[in-house]
Amino acid sequence: MNSSENVAQSAGLSERGYRSATPQPFYWSVRREVWENRSIYIAPLIVATVVLFGFLISTIGLPERRQAVLMLDPAKARAAIETPYTMAAIMLILTAFIVGVFYCLDALYGERRDRSILFWKSLPVSDLTTLLSKATIPLIILPLVTFAIVIITQFVMLLWTSAILITHGMSPASTWTYFPLFRNSFILLYGLAAIALWHAPIYGWTLLVSGWARRATFLSAVVPFLAIAFFEKITFGTSYFASMLKDRLMGFAPKAFAFNMHSVDCPQLTPGVYLSSPALWLGLLFAAAFIAAAVRLRRYRGPL
Repeated sequence: MNSSENVAQSAGLSERGYRSATPQPFYWSVRREVWENRSIYIAPLIVATVVLFGFLISTIGLPERRQAVLMLDPAKARAAIETPYTMAAIMLILTAFIVGVFYCLDALYGERRDRSILFWKSLPVSDLTTLLSKATIPLIILPLVTFAIVIITQFVMLLWTSAILITHGMSPASTWTYFPLFRNSFILLYGLAAIALWHAPIYGWTLLVSGWARRATFLSAVVPFLAIAFFEKITFGTSYFASMLKDRLMGFAPKAFAFNMHSVDCPQLTPGVYLSSPALWLGLLFAAAFIAAAVRLRRYRGPL
């Protein structure tokens, strides 16, 4: 009789109905990262609170402005009504990117600094599982958290706007027509996925720096790229490297979306163009290489 059967009998469980728990190291590793890094959801919540407070102040005089906006052509009216909601989403997406970068910079460096790496490496969790769980935070968890907070924030903004218009004898239909929450939610989820994949090499690089640097992880991650850009500009008078960095930060937009400022239904989603972009797949290859190097570093790196 093995140990699991002994446990089952001592707990009063029949052998047929008893099932031993299956270890889930990756799942619990991700849970640990969320537990230990509350900034993953606290920082976006703080920004959402500030955005809502600013929006509430900006709605003073909204009925008069809305009457003037509705006199414009549909494209300009849509742009004017959508702007506060779009800015709220942009602020939260930018917050998620900043949180993701600083999370990655501290993901391996922090456990080396406080020497907890000795404890975590003693557990039956491989270095690959650990690195993949850490990479999951900026690539999956943060986009999902951001999506939920953006939708809730925009919904509260819509309700507040509707309440103000109704109390002034106006119909809130213009807001819900020019900013359809369901359609925009799908666009937002698609955009967050596109951004996460496009920024994957940035997160991979910062994870690698986190496992390699002995101090000043942010400077260690940023200074080499700035030095290369300055060297190219001073030596050759060109800025190809700086353009490449800019494209890696913001180049997802023209590939994932087709913008048409004269259309009420813009932007249009272009997943085919995005997924066929060589820059996307090259970036994912670099991200995989950086994470593989970080796995090897963690295997042989000790505490600071």
